[in-house]
Amino acid sequence: MKDRQGDSTKEAWILCLILGVILINFPFIHIFNNQKMIFGIPPLVLYFYIGWPASIGVTWLFVRQMNRESRYRDDETME
Repeated sequence: MKDRQGDSTKEAWILCLILGVILINFPFIHIFNNQKMIFGIPPLVLYFYIGWPASIGVTWLFVRQMNRESRYRDDETME
């Protein structure tokens, strides 16, 4: 069960990585690349300014979770 929990975190990590790569490719960039303005800012700029910190936040959460699981496994092997 413990190994399965670590595997699911790694699977979710890979899924988020693939999703991040998809979100910075042509179809999504094309959707936000238009002449409309939101609060005087082009949507493509907002997309990057919101998406970049969001991806960093998700990465931070996954690394934090993986570190917790690693410490938990290390504590179990010490006993």
